[in-house]
Amino acid sequence: MITNSNILIVGSGGREHAIASALARNPQTRIFAVMNRMNPGIAELAHKVLIAPETEPESIKKFCQENQIHFACIGPEAPLETGVVDTLTEVGVKCMGPSRQAAKIETDKSFCRNLMKKYQIPGLPEYHIFHSGKEAETFLDTSTKDYAIKPSGLTGGKGVRIMGEHLDKDEACAYVHELSGDIVIEERLIGEEFTLQAFVDGKNLVPMPLVQDHKRAYEGDVGPNTGGMGSYTLPDHRFPFVTDEDYHQAFSIMKETIAALAAEGTPYVGILYGQFMNTANGPMVIEFNARFGDPEAMNVLSLLLSDFTGIVKAITSGTLDTADVSFAKKATVCKYLVPEGYPDTPVSGGKLVLGPDNTALCYYASVVKEGGYLITQSSRTLAFVGIGDSLDEAERLAEEAASAVSGPVRHRKDIGTTEVLEKRILHMKEIR
Repeated sequence: MITNSNILIVGSGGREHAIASALARNPQTRIFAVMNRMNPGIAELAHKVLIAPETEPESIKKFCQENQIHFACIGPEAPLETGVVDTLTEVGVKCMGPSRQAAKIETDKSFCRNLMKKYQIPGLPEYHIFHSGKEAETFLDTSTKDYAIKPSGLTGGKGVRIMGEHLDKDEACAYVHELSGDIVIEERLIGEEFTLQAFVDGKNLVPMPLVQDHKRAYEGDVGPNTGGMGSYTLPDHRFPFVTDEDYHQAFSIMKETIAALAAEGTPYVGILYGQFMNTANGPMVIEFNARFGDPEAMNVLSLLLSDFTGIVKAITSGTLDTADVSFAKKATVCKYLVPEGYPDTPVSGGKLVLGPDNTALCYYASVVKEGGYLITQSSRTLAFVGIGDSLDEAERLAEEAASAVSGPVRHRKDIGTTEVLEKRILHMKEIR
């Protein structure tokens, strides 16, 4: 007798639409969703939807109990911080997502840095933790170096400011007074960023293809930071500017971090996202995230050949070492459409019309459906993922789809282009 697997998705963005799409490939998977607002893509795939705050554990628990939900995939970081996993675990729902304490690897940068220091995990930048803006200003005022300034808590990927890039010293001294809570000030890292994500069952890690995100709002990597304007992967799942030694060192850092969390009595279950800066001396940890990246989830899940429902079960049962996990050997390019004015003054309420069908995948993010139209909200709107045998082919498909959308939106046309990749390769050669 075939039985359905009832799986809950918490979250309402493009990342969660990608999770839903991957789960939906298994006909025995019945998808449920808890969302802050209705994501039309997720709603289309879901058996049942609850529109409710994603950060309220009790209402999510009640929804699970009413619908006999067995598993949950937690998309964003905010529900992890409010203890959704802890609450669901208490009533027998197995979660692809870490406990509140283990999620501090992302939600509390001071915790992350101190954990790495305690267990002597490589890739740790020089860092300082301050409890007030005044303390931080005194430190900056007397230093001759450039630093990265980070609020210790969650900022939606937009709180980091870098001296020599975003700020001069006077601006940095002013910025620390705008922050609440602890402030982490770290050495400024020079190099090329890359992201390594892994499935984790508490002990075993299985890596996914390397991804490179583009945080800056405008072409040429200029403008304010965003949640991510797009990302790409290559057919061999690596990058020319990341050597085998760099890759293995980054993966080893992630394994040591998981071992450290287990040693602390807080085993980590879910997705670990390692954001690294590949420097002249090898990979350094910019940060860890306790969930899939957005947009990076759309790249890797679009390539996943294995049954994602089976992977979720393996993650939550501690049997990841025996699971089938494989990805297509193809390139992907993800391009996000964002409302005019994004990220500083986004204009919502714009009507969008999609262009003719092509083979690019479309993931809905901050967009709603009204009267047959897609209507922009205040954040990233739609993402198109092109998949091809080469980066050029994947980029062409993503660009065709993104450019064909009419309405008050824009996107970065340079993401996934050969020119940008060559620039990364050249930069890495220069610093090494």
